[in-house]
Amino acid sequence: MNPLRRAGLLLLPLALHALPALAHNGYPDTTSLTVRRDHPDDMLLGATFGAVISHDRGQTWSWLCPEALSYGGWRPETYLWQPDGTLLAATGSDLILSKDSGCTWTKHPFFTPARAKDKVLWPIGLASPVSNPSRLWVTTGRSGTRNGLYRSDDGGETFALTSLSSDTDVYPSVKVAPSDPTRLYVSASTPDGLRIHRSDDEGLTWKTFPQPFSDIPTTSRPYDLFVLKVADHDPDRLWARVTSSENSGIWTYILESRDGGQTFRSIIHPLQQEHDGLDEPFINMEVSEDGDTAWAATQTRLFRVRAGETRATMLSLPDGNACAERHDGVLFVCGASRLHDWALATTADDGDSYTPVFNLPDMKPPACPAGTPGHDVCRSRWPQFAPTIEADPSLPPTGPSPDAGTPDAGEPHPGGPDAGDSGPPPGPGVQNPPPPPKKGCSSTGGGASLLALLVLALPRRFRRTHPEHTP
Repeated sequence: MNPLRRAGLLLLPLALHALPALAHNGYPDTTSLTVRRDHPDDMLLGATFGAVISHDRGQTWSWLCPEALSYGGWRPETYLWQPDGTLLAATGSDLILSKDSGCTWTKHPFFTPARAKDKVLWPIGLASPVSNPSRLWVTTGRSGTRNGLYRSDDGGETFALTSLSSDTDVYPSVKVAPSDPTRLYVSASTPDGLRIHRSDDEGLTWKTFPQPFSDIPTTSRPYDLFVLKVADHDPDRLWARVTSSENSGIWTYILESRDGGQTFRSIIHPLQQEHDGLDEPFINMEVSEDGDTAWAATQTRLFRVRAGETRATMLSLPDGNACAERHDGVLFVCGASRLHDWALATTADDGDSYTPVFNLPDMKPPACPAGTPGHDVCRSRWPQFAPTIEADPSLPPTGPSPDAGTPDAGEPHPGGPDAGDSGPPPGPGVQNPPPPPKKGCSSTGGGASLLALLVLALPRRFRRTHPEHTP
């Protein structure tokens, strides 16, 4: 066994005790991007170590520790950032929300009531139409209780159960068609199999389409059906994922429907792979505005397929971590700082080349005001956490930066484009300053250096050779 990897295994209990809880097999990675609606200065990166927030279009980023987010072991896959500054996320256990730019988070009492005798619901899916952000849709999926689709018309202050509900089914996802907010899609897992529920009148009535997925090779019944995207300009075109357990392992299939969810076909057929599907945990997918280019991200790879192509191309970057998110015509992609010096980048050519936006070693300490968990809890953890991403572990002596918190809707942020001192938004044709060189283990203290090295020593499965793949 490689000596470095042997040391990692021996010191694993110490690492688990000393470091924040990390997913992606122990690596600090970015996992999603959320941009505040109508306020593109404000950006939130979901991560395996909490979240990272920016108020100046990605020029500077500060840490939000997982303890302050109050999500426990149920890390959100994505966040929803409303125009008024409210942040929401369905974790699978709770609906969490913040009204102060992520510095203070609470669990919504409707889904997680304070009284033990009240039923606890498990919110999984969360959606809101761009044309009416005060309308929220939430699906639940706790076995043994009544699940369904819940609707809010006041930005999440109150919720009511819609006509779609069941004592036996669970509802993992909900999506709203961008071009028609009356069109809803909800996935369901029932004792009889998987279903797609479609409403053409904002949830008043429903059409149900069983999904046997008989064309997927499997030794067991497919499971884990999620609606992922609905096309920008065609409410009948949508994408979903389904998982299958087979003799060769667990596979995820990315599917497309062009008939309003009645039928689906698999669209990600990786080049040089006999099996159709993805053989490692799926992160997310994105599609172009016209729907003719799709990207599928996993823990280590990003695939792209264009209209007319029968096989999906595995892109050379990112390597070791991936996610994809399109905002205002710009495609953002997550990456692995430990391998190619960026954790978030933009691409103007569908993933053939990238312009770095953010590198983990450039992360700043928490910038929340005193008296909030984002300040009081996270700042105490920063000196220990920072060396694991090769960031500066020191804390500003004067406390948080003056621009912490959420600006009022409609007002320019102090670090925004109207302030006269910030650069243009990252995107095609815009070259951000290159990230500084990585700091190396010699720049951190002895104990922190060992822990940072240990994180990189943990074993992991890869499909291609890169600096982490040590024989």
